[in-house]
Amino acid sequence: MNLENTVLSIVIPCYNERENILNILDRIDESPIPHKEIIVVDDCSTDGTRDILEEKVKSRVAKVVYHEQNGGKGAALKTGFAHATGDIVMIQDADLEYDPMEYPKVIAPIVEGKARVVYGSRFLDSKAKGYLANQLANKGLTMLSNLFTHQKLTDMETCYKAFKREIIQSVDIEEKRFGFEPEITAKISDMRIRIKEVPISYNPRTNEEGKKIGFKDGLRAVYCIVKYH
Repeated sequence: MNLENTVLSIVIPCYNERENILNILDRIDESPIPHKEIIVVDDCSTDGTRDILEEKVKSRVAKVVYHEQNGGKGAALKTGFAHATGDIVMIQDADLEYDPMEYPKVIAPIVEGKARVVYGSRFLDSKAKGYLANQLANKGLTMLSNLFTHQKLTDMETCYKAFKREIIQSVDIEEKRFGFEPEITAKISDMRIRIKEVPISYNPRTNEEGKKIGFKDGLRAVYCIVKYH
């Protein structure tokens, strides 16, 4: 596999991202990946995002899929993964916290045959950004996850996760919300796959700007770490 003939499927779970969806698509278009398959899954947005998807996005991407009920990020990703046809499948949030220019860095270990799953870490070889409480929660959940999975991750909760398509499509995803992150990490680990990490940049939104993981989501993450071990 080499970058020139690799097709990257980019799955974008989208919920009430009227202000951001066009901007993130512009950034993805600028990303130096020759062959991109963009799949947007709208998780029953209520802020006018659907109108934008129909009028301005549908013609720009491979597929737009609509949920008729809000299911959560995990549910949207499950739908998107099922529609992917590329060699590598990667997750991209619809906001602007993660930089698509870093796609080549994230998928390089898979393209080079050195890994089958890669996580982009916000804490590896870089200065952490964002609210201290969120950083501590993320690091605490990652440490707990590592105890059960025997991985050596620094950022289990990262958005940027890349998989060989046959691997992610073989996983039965059960969690509908943010429990997806510990669930997929546990199930990948149960497949005896070592997850490779690469450092990425991060531009966090404020609590007012973005949908942050709350206390209940944190408790659910702990439950998922134990449940899926």
